[in-house]
Amino acid sequence: MEKDLVIVYSSDQDYQVQIAKELLDENEIESFTLNQHDSVIPTIGVIELYVNKKDQENAEKILKKLKN
Repeated sequence: MEKDLVIVYSSDQDYQVQIAKELLDENEIESFTLNQHDSVIPTIGVIELYVNKKDQENAEKILKKLKN
């Protein structure tokens, strides 16, 4: 993983991560997902959403509502 990427959101539900990614896209913040679900037992593991470190503060503000 790149040094300048930081995690701003994670969930075990794909649809929640997709909503978060779309919110960031709408605000012109590039994001990347990393699916860490187990390939044998897909209910184990999470999907993480990363942004560039320079966008971290803005991304966290945007995603704050999803975390509540």
